[in-house]
Amino acid sequence: MNLFLGILIAYICGAFVRGQGHSPPYQGTLHTRKYFYVGGSYVKRGTSEIAHGQMYVEHLVPAKVTQTLPILFIHGNGMTGTNFLNTPDGRTGWADYFMGQGYEVYLVDQATRGRSAWQRGVDGNTTTPDIYTMESRFTATQRYNLWPQASLHTQWPGNGSVGDDIFDAFYDTVMPSLDSAVEASELMKAAGSKLIDDIGPLIVLTHSQSGYIGWSLGDARPKSVKAIIALEPNGPPFQEAIFSTNPARLYGLTSIPIAYTPPINSSKDLHPVAVSSSPNYTCYQQPNPPRQLTNLVEIPVLVVTSESGYHAVYDNCTAQYLVRAGVNTTHIRLEDLGIYGNGHMMFMEKNSLQIAEQVIEKWICDTLKCQ
Repeated sequence: MNLFLGILIAYICGAFVRGQGHSPPYQGTLHTRKYFYVGGSYVKRGTSEIAHGQMYVEHLVPAKVTQTLPILFIHGNGMTGTNFLNTPDGRTGWADYFMGQGYEVYLVDQATRGRSAWQRGVDGNTTTPDIYTMESRFTATQRYNLWPQASLHTQWPGNGSVGDDIFDAFYDTVMPSLDSAVEASELMKAAGSKLIDDIGPLIVLTHSQSGYIGWSLGDARPKSVKAIIALEPNGPPFQEAIFSTNPARLYGLTSIPIAYTPPINSSKDLHPVAVSSSPNYTCYQQPNPPRQLTNLVEIPVLVVTSESGYHAVYDNCTAQYLVRAGVNTTHIRLEDLGIYGNGHMMFMEKNSLQIAEQVIEKWICDTLKCQ
């Protein structure tokens, strides 16, 4: 009966996607699903209280679990956990792929985002990424050429512009996000740490803006975070790149304190120095001898960079920072593996399952000895 129900659900999902005009039909993995909220607190409002800072979590369990470590997926700026459910053109997403390999999957909506409530008068200001930002940075970078590699983008399904069904389906998922990286970091460190305490040992997979959340969670729960996979993580150290030169990530990789050895009293103790510069960005590193990232040094890290995304300009600087701080870091550029044309949203693009299989899962199995 359970198998029949699973087949029926998969058929209905496929029919729904076909009804939206997308192809091929969605092929899902038989699983059970539940949701819950974690973290947060009650705060005063008027004569009573409201909940604040809680995080929505979706737990997906395949019919056959073969892997001992679940994967926690944390989306990037303007996004939600739906990033990993399926692609905008209706293909199987990474959640299904990894469930098909026997992993339990946890998807979250970052605190104050999506199904995790933003509370007026309690939470900070938010901004919604606009169409120009999404097209020029993610879906149609080859038309804008804002950085040298942008013209190499070929893997986005559809033309990446307003009016294209696939772009419109993608842009419909865009959500307001907190303006303050400090506020987002503190909320996610609190809720994410509580979630890890509840789950136990796991793999953390981050994308873009959530890169700094992964470092903070590894720092907060080093015994439970067994690996960090960072897809084009927020960077580079200490300063924004390409789109501005504003100071950022004053603790190197994060906007909130993270443990170093020797210890620091404030971010000013890091004394960043410029080691290289180009029209697009300046790479800052710690001076010699570099302090070590105390709680990350035992956690293996994979940094993945696409051929054409804007991170292709500077992810090497982020990876270098990790290595110099004592972190066991593997940096993979997709083009070095013969995987060409991807952009920042690689897990949604036409060859997304190739990346999941040949890059992400292969590294997990090589590093953690999967089943």
